[in-house]
Amino acid sequence: MNPTRKRRLLFVAALVAAAGLAATFVVLALQRNLTYLYTPSEVLAGQTSEQAVFRLGGMVKEGSLAREPETLKVRFTVLDADGELPVDYEGILPDLFRENQAVIATGSMAGGRFVASEVLAKHDEAYMPKEVADKMGINHARSGVDAGRD
Repeated sequence: MNPTRKRRLLFVAALVAAAGLAATFVVLALQRNLTYLYTPSEVLAGQTSEQAVFRLGGMVKEGSLAREPETLKVRFTVLDADGELPVDYEGILPDLFRENQAVIATGSMAGGRFVASEVLAKHDEAYMPKEVADKMGINHARSGVDAGRD
């Protein structure tokens, strides 16, 4: 094999290896940024890990909202047809956050509680985020209750 052809072959091999490495890094970065949506019953069934960051969707339980005086710490419970999960959050809640309304919180599990880093609330009475409605519809169908989705 002549030296020019050998250099060209090494260059092509290095180029293919670099492209493969770059593609691997892109895929890994995208996987880390994905946050999956789970309902309380799915979390309680063990479908998430303690360290995983995910979104928790459901309804805020009536009478569960508790604010710590002189702080921005808030505790509430998110529920679906088959389960409920306590949530801790420190920050300003959206203006539309209320009990008996749909909510999506992003965070992770810690000591049996969901620790939220972000809380989103639905924007009107007739709207529930599609992902939450679909997940809750599946859970309601299993329990024989209508999901009530528009």
